Amino acid sequence: QVQLVESGGGLVQAGGSLRLSCAASGRTFSMYVMGWFRQAPGKEREFVGIGWSGGDAYYADSVKGRFTISRDNAKNTVYLQMNSLKPEDTAVYYCAAGRIVGLTTHVNDYNYWGQGTQVTVSS
Repeated sequence: QVQLVESGGGLVQAGGSLRLSCAASGRTFSMYVMGWFRQAPGKEREFVGIGWSGGDAYYADSVKGRFTISRDNAKNTVYLQMNSLKPEDTAVYYCAAGRIVGLTTHVNDYNYWGQGTQVTVSS
């Protein structure tokens, strides 16, 4: 079992930055691929990015060049640095963990989810 707890959300003006954190329980954090997703009101949960244990990451086109995923395996924590935020980035952000081989952007491929943290970007 892996428990995930996100933090760092809040209200920010357009063009600003936030850093989300996702702390994971358990001793096998490095074995999990960590994903970030978001869900805006009335919309489906969408893929934001994925970070592998070795440090590589892949991003949705909508956030590429603005968001960065990093991991600290010693602290069992993954981060989502969000820069140049736009009002359309407003959503509840979730981190997720999965024993995944390769790249996946699908919600159903992840086994564990955090409770989510609200990010609101004002114009």
